Amino acid sequence: MYRKGDVAESILRPLRKACLELPEAFEEPAWLGTRWKIRTRTFAHVLRIEDGRPESYSKVSGVDETAVVLTFRAAEDEVAALSASGLPFFLPGWWPNIVGLILDGTIDDEEIAELITDSYCILAPKKCAALVHGDA
Repeated sequence: MYRKGDVAESILRPLRKACLELPEAFEEPAWLGTRWKIRTRTFAHVLRIEDGRPESYSKVSGVDETAVVLTFRAAEDEVAALSASGLPFFLPGWWPNIVGLILDGTIDDEEIAELITDSYCILAPKKCAALVHGDA
């Protein structure tokens, strides 16, 4: 069943693969789109902007037309670097460590998977993050 803000399976597939390979990560429908969590913390959220809605995402990304955006967490230095690089990255401003990415095909799936993994490690319990880095 289609829900407003849903994202095409072709876009979800590589995101799902990157997220669900992480320890204890799970997927659930978000208020719009799909999000991936470690326990109670969202480390990645993807949704579609249509006709300037949701307005909050449209405004911070500068996108009025249809587009798919991914939000994730990043370390302070990474936030600064991604912000300085400009579009397709943007800063939503909801938390100091949240970064947005317009999924327009300019960033490859491997780099997106790395950003997602870093986001997960920021929010995951230390023992789960250690499993990702092979430290456990």
